[in-house]
Amino acid sequence: MKYLVTGGSGFLGINLIRHLLGEGAEVRSFDIADFTYPEAAYVDAVLGDVRDSASVARAMRGVDAVIHCAAALPLYSDYDIVSTDVSGTENILAAAASAGVSRVVYISSTAVYGILSACLADEDTPLVGVGPYGKAKIDAEALCLSYRRRGMCVPILRPKSFVGPERLGIFSLLYEWAFSGRNFPIIGSGHNRYQLLDVADLCSFISTVLHADARIANDTFNVGAREFSTVREEYQAVLDRAGHGKRVISFPAGPAIAALRMLHACRLSPVYPWVYETAGKDSYVSIAKAERELGYSPLYSNMDALLRNYEWYIANRPASGARGISHRTSWRGGMLDFLKLFF
Repeated sequence: MKYLVTGGSGFLGINLIRHLLGEGAEVRSFDIADFTYPEAAYVDAVLGDVRDSASVARAMRGVDAVIHCAAALPLYSDYDIVSTDVSGTENILAAAASAGVSRVVYISSTAVYGILSACLADEDTPLVGVGPYGKAKIDAEALCLSYRRRGMCVPILRPKSFVGPERLGIFSLLYEWAFSGRNFPIIGSGHNRYQLLDVADLCSFISTVLHADARIANDTFNVGAREFSTVREEYQAVLDRAGHGKRVISFPAGPAIAALRMLHACRLSPVYPWVYETAGKDSYVSIAKAERELGYSPLYSNMDALLRNYEWYIANRPASGARGISHRTSWRGGMLDFLKLFF
């Protein structure tokens, strides 16, 4: 089998490519960024933008299936989010149909559920995405459904926030504060439960979906950790692993959110609304459908995933100094870097 992985230079992309190579598959990466990993000799890396239909059509030639991971994340401009996440997805689906590719796995997000009043969401929960990113994912899913109706197998996966090797982004704030011996502030008491996902479990499930009977795989599935405790316990475990004796420090949700909202509006903080509006709330989804239909059985708990990611961060910190707005870069802390001095 030869697979096309869009966003192959990104955090999920490289982890998935390594997983597929380990299974003996041929892999082509398609990304706007150079593929600079040690695996480059084993990967057919194609530079291009999912918004460019001609480039997408060239990348689609000769592949058996597609895993569409490429996306503009919430810190990107509204234009980039819509043009990449919606128009780019339409280009991928159209090119796959034209090339006779029978299966396109679309990586969506649990952001499509919005901020739930009931914390447990299953795949039939109404979609009310928050912000341009959540709404773009809903629109992209609608495109996927339209291609299902045309006869294509288009599994839609809705993963919780996933962590693991190569992941920085918002989690780089926690890891850097822990590594440098600082207490870490959280919104609210921290007694809420916030489900995460190890990228290795996500990659394993993607592989399952690629190989499963189309009559079962051609559906929508939540993907998350099975075991998770409270935000306070899990973040404290990272601080404990750092070994400086530091603690999680709670801040009242109302004032903390108001402050972060103001800082974000002034471009002084990378913490965007989806993060600060949900950080103090319970947030988890049902994975029963994936377990029942496709035998999904995650190996890692939330705490396992966070600590595994932190160990990678420690080992790679000198090489991870680049700043940006992707999952693979440390985010500029802005005013938070100054506040860290008081913790």
